[in-house]
Amino acid sequence: MKVSNISLGENVVIDPTTSINNVKIGDSVKIAKFCSIYGSENVQLEIGKGSYIGMFSILNGFKRKLFIGKHVSIAQNVNIMTDSGPNASEEMQKIFPLIEGEVSIGNHTWIGANVVIMPNVQLGNFCVVAANSFVNKSFPDYSVIGGNPARLIKTIERSDEI
Repeated sequence: MKVSNISLGENVVIDPTTSINNVKIGDSVKIAKFCSIYGSENVQLEIGKGSYIGMFSILNGFKRKLFIGKHVSIAQNVNIMTDSGPNASEEMQKIFPLIEGEVSIGNHTWIGANVVIMPNVQLGNFCVVAANSFVNKSFPDYSVIGGNPARLIKTIERSDEI
């Protein structure tokens, strides 16, 4: 594995079983074991300060920009991708073309276990994504979403904040 283009803030904790490349990681980020987190030489993946990435998660920012905001909580087995499709078969790509698009996760967002977030998704600040959800469209600030595909369950009222 080629390890390069890595910028680490202060007090960053990354389990040694995790693979990172082409990333910019803010202060006080914690990344659990067996994660794969990567951008590309031209598109650096960014994780904001105080965020947490749970074990066995994959953050794929290779083809397009993947931005994780500040104080984002990502549970285990989360897959966030900026490209998707049958890349090994040009024939299947005629039926199911490759999809590429930026992904942005807003500040203070909480993503539950086993969530898949597809390309071209922007989640606002203070969003909650229920476990086992498939997110293929964007949602604004204070959205609570879940399902397959994910849909709006409710909007958090400012009075609901702790």
